[in-house]
Amino acid sequence: MLGGGGNIYSNIFDNIISLENLLKAWCEFKKGKIKKKDILEFDFYLERNIFSLNKELEDKTYKNDPYVPFYVYDPKRRHIHKACVRDRVVHQAMYRILYGVYDKNFIHDSYSCRNNKRTHKGVKRLEDFIRKESQNYFRNTWVLKCDISKFFDSIDHNILKNILFKKDLDINTKWLIAQIIKSFEKTKNKGLPLGNVTSQLFSNIYLNEFDQFVKHKLKIKYYIRYCDDFVIVSKNKRFLELLISQIALFLMNKLGLSLHPRKVEIRKISQGIDFLGYVVLPHYKVLRTNTKKRILRLSKSDNFKEETKQSYLGVLSHCRGYKIKKIIIRQGLNKGIPQKALI
Repeated sequence: MLGGGGNIYSNIFDNIISLENLLKAWCEFKKGKIKKKDILEFDFYLERNIFSLNKELEDKTYKNDPYVPFYVYDPKRRHIHKACVRDRVVHQAMYRILYGVYDKNFIHDSYSCRNNKRTHKGVKRLEDFIRKESQNYFRNTWVLKCDISKFFDSIDHNILKNILFKKDLDINTKWLIAQIIKSFEKTKNKGLPLGNVTSQLFSNIYLNEFDQFVKHKLKIKYYIRYCDDFVIVSKNKRFLELLISQIALFLMNKLGLSLHPRKVEIRKISQGIDFLGYVVLPHYKVLRTNTKKRILRLSKSDNFKEETKQSYLGVLSHCRGYKIKKIIIRQGLNKGIPQKALI
């Protein structure tokens, strides 16, 4: 992928728009969606659609179609903006190539939307940090937990492009990136759509600036970030208190972001640390109460299918949850799902 100019990525655009990459992007994108009407329609004329996209991208006549807005509840309400199928194929094609360009510069302890980095690994890492800093829970230890306010809506397009273009990308790749970024605005020149796979990558690239500041300027050893949530572990509570203003200043001045005023807290580890759906306590972790209630509620619904059970049981396999696991298995048996499929 590298050209002769060292750090110059000379042929990225050709890789993105190649027929091979567009087809691979289509195959990845359509997984689990093949019965949907718009997917079936695109697939019926697949060859024509892929060649058309390739031609539009090559001629730089490609433009994103308008997004379709809707709400999801997971459990809180989120405003999603869905691109049409052809645009999502382009987004996936770009993601496939750009991911490797930027991911290698991310810190180890960034866990959102990265290969082999799942929520349970982030929680396990927090457990490890707490155990080390507390010397196996013998010393008082605190965790600073923060959340960025309206993160995706607040991402500044110009700042994002400046960060992205620190890489010596070719002019055509820059054009395509700019096309995708400007295809959505929450307010003037701000905002990324939650429904885009490119938004996942762009948001990590955006906050990598903050990650580098925390690790290399503030010299924080025990830091973990998952999307716009992050935690810092320390045995010095006063140190964590003083960090808050430094963090807030960097986020505002460099990235145009602010901390959520009601989601900045310092907790002693014995109180339990709520992170990524689990509550981490000394020696063990449990499901967050709201997550537990949601799983129990959904387990009684008509959508309680085998793949759903496996997902729930996978979540429970990383924490103490024997009683709720028994309930899920019992509900599955009541709905005719074989026990071997539930274990």
